[in-house]
Amino acid sequence: IIMPAYNAEKTIRNSILSILKQSYSNFRLYVINDSSTDLTENIVKSINDERIVYLVNDCGKGVSSARNVGIAASCGKFIAFCDSDDIWFEKKLEEQLKYLNDGYAVVCSNYEVININNNNLTERKMAKLITYKNMLHSNCIGNLTGIYNASIIGKVYQKDIGHEDYLMWLTIVKKTNLVYCVQKNLARYTVSETGLSSNKAIAALWQWNIYRNEL
Repeated sequence: IIMPAYNAEKTIRNSILSILKQSYSNFRLYVINDSSTDLTENIVKSINDERIVYLVNDCGKGVSSARNVGIAASCGKFIAFCDSDDIWFEKKLEEQLKYLNDGYAVVCSNYEVININNNNLTERKMAKLITYKNMLHSNCIGNLTGIYNASIIGKVYQKDIGHEDYLMWLTIVKKTNLVYCVQKNLARYTVSETGLSSNKAIAALWQWNIYRNEL
C-alpha cells in the first residue's frame, strides 16, 4: 500500500489508522515523506506498527515521485494506493481480494467524496466491469480504490504530469483490458474546491495532454 505524504499533519494519522484497522491484515504500508516541513514525520513514527515502512523522498519532486519511491520499494503481489487524506473503510482489502484471487488483475470500487469546504458528501459509482475503451473516455478508477496484481502486470510507475494517476491506470488497464469494480463504497476521498484537480478546465487540459502526448 503506497501512501505519499507532504505536510499532512492534519490528516495522515486518520488515514494510516483506517488502513491498520483493515479486516484483512497481511499487508505492508509504505509511507513516503515528500520533504514535509511540518509534523508529518513525528506523527508517522509515533504509530507503532510493524506493517508500516517509513521512507523519505529527499528530492521533494511531488506526489508522483513519492509514489514511485514506494512502488520501487514494494515487494508484495498486489499494489494499492491511499493518499494521506484518504480514508479506507474496514473491509476494503477483504472485499477486493475476493476478486483479485478469482483472477481479475485489477480491482477497484465505488467510493464516497467529501468536500472539506462545505462537508457535502457524494458518491462515485462505476460500472461493474470496466474496459480500456471505458478508461479512454474518462478515469473510471479512483486512485484510492484501485489495486493491481503486480506479479501479472509488473510494476507501473507514474510520470510527473497532470493526472499522473489516470495515465498510470490507463497503462495498467491496457495490459489486461478488464477491471472489476466492487459495487460498494469502500473508501472516502477528500476534495477541496481550491485544489488544482477540482478545476474542470485544468483537468480537461491535463486529459487532453495525455491523449496527445502519452498514448
